[in-house]
Amino acid sequence: MSDPSLAAGLRRHDRDRYQTALFAPADRRDALFALYAFNYEIARIRDYVREPMLGLMRLQWWRDALDEIYAGKPPRRHEVAVPLAEAIAAHDLSQAHFTALLDARAQDMEELPPESVAALETYAAATSGSLLLLALEIMDVRDAETAAAGRSVGIAYALTGLLAAAPFHAQRGRLYLPAALTARHGVDLDRSLFALKTSPGLAAAAREIADRARHHLDAARQRRGAVPRAAMAALLHGTLAARRLQQLDAVGHNVFDPRLAAEDTLQSMRLAWAALRRRY
Repeated sequence: MSDPSLAAGLRRHDRDRYQTALFAPADRRDALFALYAFNYEIARIRDYVREPMLGLMRLQWWRDALDEIYAGKPPRRHEVAVPLAEAIAAHDLSQAHFTALLDARAQDMEELPPESVAALETYAAATSGSLLLLALEIMDVRDAETAAAGRSVGIAYALTGLLAAAPFHAQRGRLYLPAALTARHGVDLDRSLFALKTSPGLAAAAREIADRARHHLDAARQRRGAVPRAAMAALLHGTLAARRLQQLDAVGHNVFDPRLAAEDTLQSMRLAWAALRRRY
């Protein structure tokens, strides 16, 4: 049984994943909470280290911790490592997905943005996509069709999330908009993005990324007929991505519009309705 504080922390720091996990059977929620808490731990590393090397060292700590878990050694004394080890053992989680996730998070320590939209999509697949594949394994869903849907949902969720988080990243001098994309749309990063101001070029770049997110979400939904009900708690992230796409459309893809940062008080109801209809 996971520490209740793990779920409480996730509810506070990662509301989206906390809420989707509540739609899983009760005997799977602790494992999902542990998985998502691990994801939060590694996703926030770049935000609290001053030097990239320190971030890479922290990621290496997690690589070593996971290697020990998979080698059958006792987990390290850490509030997330212990329940994560229990989840791995209980659900035979694939180490390769954790490796892909950690490798991608190492890119967060780099100063340069992704070179292309394709590179950004690869990053999204390795982070959010790998995480959803692990969530599906917790739900005991491992067929190829559902895995493909999960990967696509993960990419869509990550791309829309990066757009929503653009102001947060810009304030810290970080850039996830691909270099080729901002160059093609003539975005003056210093006068627009890093000045926390929108521009026609920046909106056009955001729209292009949103279109790619929509493409991946559509691809996932085309597989809906082959997806079992057990997968819904993981795939509900698609509902959240779709909501962000609607909001981005409504504000003309101005990533600095405050409406994008406002909490959706109806989110749990939207998720419940989607789960009831087996939609994502």
